[in-house]
Amino acid sequence: QVQLGESGGGLVQAGGSLRLSCTASDTYFSLNAMAWYRQTPGKQREWVARISSTGRTVYEDSVRGRFTVSRDNAKNTIYLEMNGLKADDTAVYYCNIWPPTRISNWGQGTQVTVSS
Repeated sequence: QVQLGESGGGLVQAGGSLRLSCTASDTYFSLNAMAWYRQTPGKQREWVARISSTGRTVYEDSVRGRFTVSRDNAKNTIYLEMNGLKADDTAVYYCNIWPPTRISNWGQGTQVTVSS
């Protein structure tokens, strides 16, 4: 199993910014499309941004224009730059491969809390 480690979450005021990082333990990472997902209590996990192995990005409607996903294949790391944060962005954020049907395990995630 690939080990995934998310970091960079925290408490921020509405309108603020955070940068999340996710490092994978395996070079398999660099061959795959990767995505950021998030989950709030009582809701299904949803994807918010994804990036292909060559850097093409796609965003969920609610974050487009505010979030930016990027990757550094040499470091097996992907990033999520989050600006203009809203209370609705509060969630545990996870990274993993895309599409989600291929996922076999999850990391611990990183908590993002946006105060209004």
